[in-house]
Amino acid sequence: MDSSIILLLLAPVFLIIFAMECIYCYRKSIPIYSLKDTLANIALSLMYQVSDVLFTLLVIKTIYIWIFNHGLQIFSINSIWNIALLFLFQDFLYYWFHRAAHTVRWLWASHVTHHSSTKLNFSTAFRQSMTYPISGMWMFWMPLAYMGFNPDMIILVVALNLAFQFFIHTQIVKKIGVLEKIFNTPSHHRAHHGTNPQYIDKNYAGILIIWDKIFGSFIAEKDVPNYGIVGQVYSYNPITLTFHEWRSMFSDVFRNKNLLHFIMPPSWNRVQQSTTQVVMAHNSKHLKGEKSNGKSKHVE
Repeated sequence: MDSSIILLLLAPVFLIIFAMECIYCYRKSIPIYSLKDTLANIALSLMYQVSDVLFTLLVIKTIYIWIFNHGLQIFSINSIWNIALLFLFQDFLYYWFHRAAHTVRWLWASHVTHHSSTKLNFSTAFRQSMTYPISGMWMFWMPLAYMGFNPDMIILVVALNLAFQFFIHTQIVKKIGVLEKIFNTPSHHRAHHGTNPQYIDKNYAGILIIWDKIFGSFIAEKDVPNYGIVGQVYSYNPITLTFHEWRSMFSDVFRNKNLLHFIMPPSWNRVQQSTTQVVMAHNSKHLKGEKSNGKSKHVE
C-alpha cells in the first residue's frame, strides 16, 4: 500500500462520521450545516486530494528519498521507538508549519481556504486547498528525511496527523476532561477557527496541544467562537475559495511594488491599506487647506 493514499482509504470512515453528525444536527435542529457550504467543502476536498496524491507521487517522494539517501541515517530502522519519535517530531514540525501558515502570507494563501467557512462541522475538515504543494507545506517535513526517517513513513505519519484532525472539527463534542491538557481537542480547535479577537492566531496544534502551551499560543475556549476569516469571502465557488487570496496577494505585490507582501503576515496588508488611507486623507486635508489659504489671499 502506498502511504500517499492513506487519506483516500480512510474516506469511508470520515464520510460515515460526517453523515452521523448531519443526521444528529438535523434531528436536534442544530443549525451548523448548510447545503451550499457542505457541497463547497466536498468539492474542495476532491480538488485537494487529486493535487496532493499526484504531487506526492511525482515530486515529494522523490525529494524525500534524495534527502534521505544524503542525510544522517540516524533513524532509518523502523523500530517502534523510531516510529514514536517520528510521530513526536512530525507533530512538532506541524505546529511550526501551522503557525507559519497564519503568519506568512504565501502560506496563508493556501491555508485561508480551510478557514473561510462561517460554519464549523466535520465537513469543514474536508475544506482544503489544492495549492498546498505550491505554497510548500511539504517542505516542513524535509528535516525528518535528513534525520533518516523512512520517506514512506514520513508521508504516512503526516497523513495520520491530518486524519486525526478530522475528528476535532465539530461543535457537538464539548470538553473531554483531562485529555484537554495534552491533546488537541474539538474545544481547542473551535477556538483556533474563531475570528473573535482573543482567538486569532491561537492553538496551532496538530495532535498535541502541549506545543501551544510551551510556545505561548494557547487559549482555552470560553466565549462562543465566530467562524470564518477577517475580510470574509462570501462565495461557495471552489475556484474562488481556492485562489482569492493568491490573486489578492499578487495584486498587492504589483500595485505596491513590494515583495514583502509574500512573506509578511496577512494582517500586514490591512495595516498597509489603513496607513495609506490615513496618509491620503492627511494629504487631501492639507491640500484643501492650501487651496483655502490661497483663495483667501487672492480675495484679500
